[in-house]
Amino acid sequence: MKVDVKLLKAICEAPGAPGFENPVRQLIIKEIQAHVDEYSIDNMGNLIAIKKGVKNPEGKKVMVAAHMDEIGFLVSHIDDNGFIRFQTLGGFDPKTLTAQRVIIHGREEVIGVMGSKPIHVMKAEERNKPAKIEEYFIDCGMSKEEVEKRVTIGDPITRQRELIEMGNCVNCKSIDNRVSVYILIEALKQIKNPAFDFYGVFTVQEEVGIRGANVASHTLNPDFGIALDTTIAYDLPGAQAHEKVTELGKGTAIKIMDAMTICDSRMVKFLKKTADSHQIEWQPEILAAGGTDTAGVQRMGKNGSIAGAISIPTRHLHQVIEMAHKDDIIASINLLVYALEEIDTASWEY
Repeated sequence: MKVDVKLLKAICEAPGAPGFENPVRQLIIKEIQAHVDEYSIDNMGNLIAIKKGVKNPEGKKVMVAAHMDEIGFLVSHIDDNGFIRFQTLGGFDPKTLTAQRVIIHGREEVIGVMGSKPIHVMKAEERNKPAKIEEYFIDCGMSKEEVEKRVTIGDPITRQRELIEMGNCVNCKSIDNRVSVYILIEALKQIKNPAFDFYGVFTVQEEVGIRGANVASHTLNPDFGIALDTTIAYDLPGAQAHEKVTELGKGTAIKIMDAMTICDSRMVKFLKKTADSHQIEWQPEILAAGGTDTAGVQRMGKNGSIAGAISIPTRHLHQVIEMAHKDDIIASINLLVYALEEIDTASWEY
């Protein structure tokens, strides 16, 4: 198997800030509609695709969640000189924004550049302090009148970056979490005989509080849950061994816990066993900070679910560009497909 870089590129480059996911949602529908038994969009905007199970007399449900939103911004003010102020949608490291291009999705798409106070006019004490989010503005190179012809308060803003290949890695904005969207699409295409009913859910608004996953889990009430999301690969110069969380090129990651979820030990054991039995390279993930849709999938259904997560090691998370390894992406697809086909073979008793 090879990574379909053309498809991954289209998914990553599609805009979809939290609450404004429709462009990427429509792209996903085109890719999956011929490969699923049915699909629907709920009131929240989650895209729910279903493949019926083949060994499922009890009507068991497996929900696999991959959020399709990306960190972004919202236009909050246009000043007298045409500079745009913004509200963040999701978490950003401010120092990564300096002089970066963004796209404002208004009446028409407008390119802007993130600006802040030039170093040449900074006081000595300012030079050693990174700019704060509220000190940034967006420069579109237009007057207020020209900007307002194209942009209104409340328009979403996304980062402007193309996907490129670097070695055996892919590099783009929004690898978090479009790489998981790609993995779920591939699983829906590849899997022929899911053991239980397979609900592939492309969720909304994860970056602002796992809101879509909460709603979808409440509606579907799955018996089992698997979240797909990126995780930190801190395999960089200066990192201590215990700080790395995961490493690029060392396989898919099986989540044990993060700051919002302790994964069900039965699901962790099942995913590890499945990976080992199919010679899929994997690494354990313990993430001290942050959370994913795993929390919503695990807790928001009426009965809760036996939940875990498959994580994709990613460098430079929540920055202007992010990077994942093709081998880790392929390992994640394989683990998900085998898990869905064999989930009926495991013992789920305590």
